[in-house]
Amino acid sequence: MANLALTNILEKMTGKDKDFRYMATSDLLNELNKDTFKADAELEIKLTTIIIQQLDDAAGDVSGLAVKCLAPLVRKSNERMVVEMTSKLCDKLLNGKEQHRDIASIALKTIVAEVSTQSLAQSILQSLSPPLIKGITGKGMITGIKCECLDILCDVLHKFGDLMVADHELLLSALLSQLSYNQASVRKKSVACIASLSSSFSDDLLARATVEVVTNLKKKIVKSEMTRTNIQMIGALSRAVGYRFGPHLGDTVPVLINYCTSASENDEELREYSLQALESFLLRCPRDISFYCVDILHLTLEYLSYDPNFTDNMEEDTDDEGHEDEEDDESANEYTDDEDVSWKVRRAAAKCLAALIVSRPEMLAKLYEEACPKLIDRFREREENVKMDVFNTFIELLRQTGNVTKGQIDINETRQVNVGAFSVLKELVVVLPDCLADHIGSLIPGIEKALNDKSSTSNLKIEALIFTRLVLSSHSAVVFHPYIKALSAPVLLAVGERYYKVTAEALRVFGELVHVVRPNIEGSVFDFRPYVHPIYNGIMSRLINQDQDQEVKECAISCMGLVISTFGDHLSAELPACLPVLVDRMGNEITRLTAVKAFAVIAASPLRVDLSCVLEHVIAELNAFLRKANRALRQATLGTLNSLIVAYGDKICSSAYEVIIVELSGLISDSDLHMTALALELCCTLMGDRRSSPSVGLAVRNKVLPQALTLIKSSLLQGQALLALRNFFAALVYSANTSFDSLLESLLASAKPSPQSGGIAKQALHSIAQCVAVLCLAAGDHKCSSTVNMLTKMLKDDSSSNSAKQHLALLCLGEIGRRKDLSAHAHIENIVIESFQSPFEEIKSAASYALGNIAVGNLPKYLPFILDQIDNQQKKQYLLLHSLKEVIVRQSVNKAEFQESSVEKVLNLLFNHCESEEEGVRNVVAECLGKIALIEPVKLVPALKVRTTSPAAFTRATVVIAVKYSIVERPEKIDEIIYPEISSFLMLIKDNDRHVRRAAVLALSTLAHNKPNLIKGFLPDLLPLLYDQTVVKQELIRTVDLGPFKHIVDDGLELRKAAFECVDTLLDSCLDQVNPSSFIVPYLKSGLVDHYDVKMPCHLILSKLADKCPSAVLAVLDSLVDPLLKTINFKPKQDAVKQEVDRNEDMIRSALRAIASLNRISGGDCSVKFKNLMSEISKSQTLSEKYYSIRNE
Repeated sequence: MANLALTNILEKMTGKDKDFRYMATSDLLNELNKDTFKADAELEIKLTTIIIQQLDDAAGDVSGLAVKCLAPLVRKSNERMVVEMTSKLCDKLLNGKEQHRDIASIALKTIVAEVSTQSLAQSILQSLSPPLIKGITGKGMITGIKCECLDILCDVLHKFGDLMVADHELLLSALLSQLSYNQASVRKKSVACIASLSSSFSDDLLARATVEVVTNLKKKIVKSEMTRTNIQMIGALSRAVGYRFGPHLGDTVPVLINYCTSASENDEELREYSLQALESFLLRCPRDISFYCVDILHLTLEYLSYDPNFTDNMEEDTDDEGHEDEEDDESANEYTDDEDVSWKVRRAAAKCLAALIVSRPEMLAKLYEEACPKLIDRFREREENVKMDVFNTFIELLRQTGNVTKGQIDINETRQVNVGAFSVLKELVVVLPDCLADHIGSLIPGIEKALNDKSSTSNLKIEALIFTRLVLSSHSAVVFHPYIKALSAPVLLAVGERYYKVTAEALRVFGELVHVVRPNIEGSVFDFRPYVHPIYNGIMSRLINQDQDQEVKECAISCMGLVISTFGDHLSAELPACLPVLVDRMGNEITRLTAVKAFAVIAASPLRVDLSCVLEHVIAELNAFLRKANRALRQATLGTLNSLIVAYGDKICSSAYEVIIVELSGLISDSDLHMTALALELCCTLMGDRRSSPSVGLAVRNKVLPQALTLIKSSLLQGQALLALRNFFAALVYSANTSFDSLLESLLASAKPSPQSGGIAKQALHSIAQCVAVLCLAAGDHKCSSTVNMLTKMLKDDSSSNSAKQHLALLCLGEIGRRKDLSAHAHIENIVIESFQSPFEEIKSAASYALGNIAVGNLPKYLPFILDQIDNQQKKQYLLLHSLKEVIVRQSVNKAEFQESSVEKVLNLLFNHCESEEEGVRNVVAECLGKIALIEPVKLVPALKVRTTSPAAFTRATVVIAVKYSIVERPEKIDEIIYPEISSFLMLIKDNDRHVRRAAVLALSTLAHNKPNLIKGFLPDLLPLLYDQTVVKQELIRTVDLGPFKHIVDDGLELRKAAFECVDTLLDSCLDQVNPSSFIVPYLKSGLVDHYDVKMPCHLILSKLADKCPSAVLAVLDSLVDPLLKTINFKPKQDAVKQEVDRNEDMIRSALRAIASLNRISGGDCSVKFKNLMSEISKSQTLSEKYYSIRNE
């Protein structure tokens, strides 16, 4: 039946009536597009013949439909028929009538686009290539045929270039010959074809093409239009083959620079094409272009201001002598601005400079010195297109600065020049806060104009408002006070705008403006009163309006909260009208979170704004919110309740407190520690309120305490939640109906192992000990003393039997001793040190911890005891050193100083143990030295430096690790003392001993993370040495004979892993000092085929480089594909244990994450190997699933 219907359609398609033919062709298209359509051999022949006929139909709409029929027909016909169609169409193209040539060309392009199998592609190429080459190079071929053939060939090469390797040489010869053709359209299309072909060229053919083009360029007798074509060809080749063009830059770059500088004054296109080619080299061949970067910089700066038809004083002349127009009439006839295309050269120079900035972070200092003044000077560019590119180039310079200084930001770039100006200013404020303080007066008129001018677009207003908000938040309030009137009026106007994004941004500006107008609640110098009511009225008009976008509603609520908290004492009459509106917004599901936060801001205000008209209602609403599923809402509610109770507790009845406590008990759990911390803080606030009744304490004991005792057993408890829990127990001692003894008993009981869950976690014991210590100190000296006696008795009684009780007792003594002097308890140190004999490791560790912390409570008494024991007790040395470490670390954190004699004793002891054979002892010694260096840097730094030349390798390693421990994130007095000496420690990276080298690498990594400015000056010398540590050293690999089999041990593995991790850190903090091109090959490439532990950081580095230095990665992309392919295809042995399988899965995911980053690089499709890698991933179901899940993370 289907074939009968088709036969009818085919009959109608040959009819004389044009409309019948059109409808029949349309019906055929519908039939062909059906999934169920299938034609036999005879029908296929008929269909092919009639569709080819229809292409010549006199009616254009019929032939257009016939072309559309080709796409489904190619997909559903056999290979022979498609090849036959292709041959017929080629014949039409070359020998048919002129009016049928276009449709034949479109038909051939359609067939090429629809070919999906490799076998069909190869068959078609055999019948398609010879006619196309003939059409391009044949004698007597007219320009139209050449252009059509070149268009089709470009599509063919783009899709199937790698299948035509045998024809590459023939095609190249044919196409190169067309570069000297007299018609520009043929030359242009030939350039596109060679570019498509070159992506699958061999290196030899690429060299041949380049040499021929460069040779043509060196011939000065060639016509200028041919020269332009050859320069375009160079740029197109570079864009197509990417980094593979690098070896030819030595011949190419000097020629292009020469053409730029020696071209005739009117040959602007030649200069433009040369600069575009240089831009491509910078982005795609960063390693090979390095030698020419300075020359290119000078060239771009020269042509950035290239304007031979215009001089700077022209504008001044025009302004001053505008009445003398007569003299210019004659010259106006000779030349107009429409004929001036020099702006194209300036634009190309700006883009080339941007490419230089993006690809060469190491030249940042030189760019600021030479390029920055020139760019700023070009802000007065007269051509808007060029001005926008100048702004964008300057933004790239700022962004690169942001990359190097960790101050990166993404901005929205638009196409208006004013928007571009605000974008530049915005980026300046982000990278250099407070940099515009002296220029606010000159910026205000620009902001006013952008917001007041009726011709301003919404985009311009939004950019101006965002910039205003950033400036207000990043500068001192005082600098704005002279301009508040000028600034507030246009922003108020913007609040009334119809476009919601402008309104929302204006409200955010008011949020900042409120702080500027009244920076201090008390003693404000600036008279803010005239602005209070206009600001309030402007925001109130938006607050009460229900019919507006949610973003505007939320901004209005937040802004009103800030206004009330800042100006509440001058809005007494307005509060009864305004506060109920905010309460009403709390009842709306969409705006309630913002309203809750607004009340938190109001409650925290020192003005103590009168909330009596709504307070009861607000508390009731907030109580209800504690039961909601929305986590963000519950968190905000807890914070707001806390602020309200602190400020307005006297106006809230105690029954409301009890309701809150009942709700809080359900929020205390280790599944959400942040929520738990907020809930416990609120509990402490409730109990600490003097007005709270005894029933509140009772409610806390019955409802919250059981939850707290369950929480304390959690191994996850830490940070803010643990601090809140400690404060909770301290507050609970003071509240009514809760005795110290029962609380202490409950805490100690929570440490007992239960039959269901077994033993308690180590972290939980530490948490319990801290809470016991806080409880004792809150209860007073008598209770504290009795608790210490009980704990020491517990130690004596249970010295051999119950390890859990002994463990807890030691931890409790340590925590109490750290906070309070325990010297009144005779021989407590001896009781603790006896536990060093315990058979249990955790007891020994707890005893060491306890002894150190007890010493912190009374250094003069206990520190000499510890030092004496270290000298005399060799077997207990390691544990005693840990005790000493506790003392030193606590002192460095508290910034307390040791006595002079104590320091000498400690240092002598520590330096004596630097050479210990035990690595654990050396690490403890190094940490102790590092932390003492924070306290006594003047004494320690020289002492450490002297030992960098010690003959003992372990000593050298220990002092370098000590430096690592002395470098912390916060500023310290050691920084300026160690800076001149830092190279003495870091240069040990070339030491003969691998332990010393690894120590130096770890120290460098810590410095790069915490204090990058200390090392930037030394990196040029250090980086080659660091890179050398990433290489596999055969002398560090040894074979251990284990009898039945041999085991290979790589002693250099940890060093290589540390070196790569150090490079990863340097990419974050010192990008301007690292030359990625020299690192990726060979060092990163070798790391990608190294051990599992080395590959993982290498994948992270590759991802980071792909984001930050894409051009450097692109330059060697081919060489990175094989290591990544090997990793993702690796299969563990069949008998591999689960751990090995899991590690391999992690490795594959890590590699795929790096591949996803590489795939985001623009221009990655130049690499055929990388395209094949992506194809292989998409073909494998397991790999493609993992890849897409990673990409969507």
